[in-house]
Amino acid sequence: MKAAILAGGLGTRLSEETSLIPKPMIEIGGRPILWHIMKTYSHFGINDFVILLGYKGHLIKQYFHDYYIHQSDVTIDLAKNSFEIHSSHSEPWKITLVDTGLDTQTGGRVLRAQKYLEREAFCLTYGDGLSDINIIDLLDFHRKNGKIVTVTAVQPEGRFGSLTLNGPEVIKFNEKPKGDGAWINGGYFVCNPEVFNYLKDDKTILENYPLQNLALDNELVAYRHSGFWKPMDTLRDRMTLEEMWRSCPPWKVW
Repeated sequence: MKAAILAGGLGTRLSEETSLIPKPMIEIGGRPILWHIMKTYSHFGINDFVILLGYKGHLIKQYFHDYYIHQSDVTIDLAKNSFEIHSSHSEPWKITLVDTGLDTQTGGRVLRAQKYLEREAFCLTYGDGLSDINIIDLLDFHRKNGKIVTVTAVQPEGRFGSLTLNGPEVIKFNEKPKGDGAWINGGYFVCNPEVFNYLKDDKTILENYPLQNLALDNELVAYRHSGFWKPMDTLRDRMTLEEMWRSCPPWKVW
């Protein structure tokens, strides 16, 4: 099975960093957030990736082109112009890097990669969200329900702490509790090849008509994940994830 990762957006809310690199290459613990997402899939046996590139995609290509060498011990003999690799600690990943256009929308990016994905069901997620989701359980849920698309539903933390009051007295204080009870799209999709029937062109936004029409056709189900999930939308999010990595990162299932 393959996992497709959307990695082509501009990341404008992280312009402090994305003016130089694409958002999925922003580092957490010295590694791109894209690497963390791939490590999660790899832990559950998915090592075949299709990365959907756009903005500054050449930097992602360069990263993986040089990855094997960067993970290896090497000897470089300048006099003899020789290069020897002694050992490597790289992952067993096969990575297809697909240029999907600078201005292409999310659904359009998936459509442009159809020839790499259409033979069997595939995973799909965003290149900026971390989770401790169990991919095996997600796949079992998808197969059991037999629908075209499964989306992972999550409940994000509230933005502010909440108070339970009795007059002026604070009865209970919760620091950033779960949101208002609503479930939202957390990515980590599983898609059958029939999903391509719902994608029209580069302007197709996956989260609009495709998912809406799949729901109308009773072909969309939600896998509820109540564990850790956090997107990296802002500089503050990045700093929070960095702090987590230095202590006990909840998404590190590998």
